[in-house]
Amino acid sequence: MMSVKKFIEFAEEGIISPARMRAVDKNAISLGVSGLLLMESAGRSLAQAVMSENPGLVLILCGRGNNGGDGFVAARYLQRVADVHVIYPVPGPSTPDAQANLSSLSGCAVEVHPVFGADDLRRLSDLFNTADCIVDAILGTGASGALREPVSDMVLMSNISPAKVVSADVPTPGINADRIISFHRPKTEGSEVYDIGIPLAAEVFTGPGDLTLIPEKESLSHKGEGGEVLIIGGGPYRGAPYLAGLSALRGGADIVRIASPVVMDYPDLIVEKLRGDVIDESHTERLAMLAKKSDCVVAGCGLGENSHGVLEEVSPYFKKAVVDADGLRRPLIKGKDTIYTPHAGEFKRISGKAPSSSVYERACEVREFCSKNNVTVLLKGNVDIISNGDSVRFNKTGCPSMTTGGTGDVLAGLLGALSCRMDSFEAACTAAYANGRCGEIVSEKYGDGLMAGDITERISEVLYRGL
Repeated sequence: MMSVKKFIEFAEEGIISPARMRAVDKNAISLGVSGLLLMESAGRSLAQAVMSENPGLVLILCGRGNNGGDGFVAARYLQRVADVHVIYPVPGPSTPDAQANLSSLSGCAVEVHPVFGADDLRRLSDLFNTADCIVDAILGTGASGALREPVSDMVLMSNISPAKVVSADVPTPGINADRIISFHRPKTEGSEVYDIGIPLAAEVFTGPGDLTLIPEKESLSHKGEGGEVLIIGGGPYRGAPYLAGLSALRGGADIVRIASPVVMDYPDLIVEKLRGDVIDESHTERLAMLAKKSDCVVAGCGLGENSHGVLEEVSPYFKKAVVDADGLRRPLIKGKDTIYTPHAGEFKRISGKAPSSSVYERACEVREFCSKNNVTVLLKGNVDIISNGDSVRFNKTGCPSMTTGGTGDVLAGLLGALSCRMDSFEAACTAAYANGRCGEIVSEKYGDGLMAGDITERISEVLYRGL
């Protein structure tokens, strides 16, 4: 089992977005720390912060989600030190963990007040007026849209109360918080941060939570809005760009074009046939035109050694680029936003130095390379290393059966699709996790007989069904 202690240097710092925090939470759960345990730790931390105010009467306002669950836990810890009242809107918690903690209050020295609307709240106005501390555990990081009754009235009555307001994780929109108690990392400026025991690996390694960062297509989306990917490759290695193209489609791209001298019959792919047997200077103008209208270009799959100059000429037209295989040569191919996907030998080719055998040292080398060249790198290996020069993350999914040819092309195509809708670093992390997870699943059926094409068949299930 790999020790992650040495990777503490790569722990993320500063304000974390709500979406990223949800991903970290899910990764923690996959590592064996249950959501119920995370809620327990958060609620206990919240109670500790409230205790420091030495309140006589504490009013805890709980919403329907897990933020409300944190408030229910806090009430349990505060029952012996204060007069505790809990208000929550009917129909009550929407998550099993929050519901379990609400149920536990039936055995506690806590007054619980379910409210249906503004009239119920007005009957409880004395609690707002006499409370020493109001705990805002209403909406948290999942808040969106306009506030509705009775939540809007909870906010209004809290703001006119003389009590000190302590918000859990982030203040409910519109509430005037005197203190913000954030769990694990701050979600907004001015927060006090409490550690709730999330494993380091939940943040520095990829996990199923990373899949939650993939944006959903809008319900009124039109063809092409999910991304247009151009694959430039083929010639010496005929099938490589097609494996990448099929992977890009399964990864969610709406339109995938293959620019190659080789034509293979896949009706879902648009083939831009290039004259001759290899990509050469005569194709530059056409490739530039295709690149201009593409959201991401995947360059290098099956290209061979003699077409690098063409990629060099066309690369200024790449909005986003994923450079793989024979595209990984000097001079470096760079678009406006570029991801390299080398294995160890290819990393030596583009950096001038073979990566170290130590995963930790490799990570430092990759981070330095990315910082100097302003790119993102996904260095493939037993443990993948992903960096953009600032952040570093690791991926452990995958299996020995994935040494078969073409799996790198599948990864490149998947990354091309995700890059159309995601930040390059997060896309690389998500693609590394998903590609490896697909390989693990397929290997259970085929063992060492796994083929790269088998992986493409499972991509959508892993990405969008959480398989």
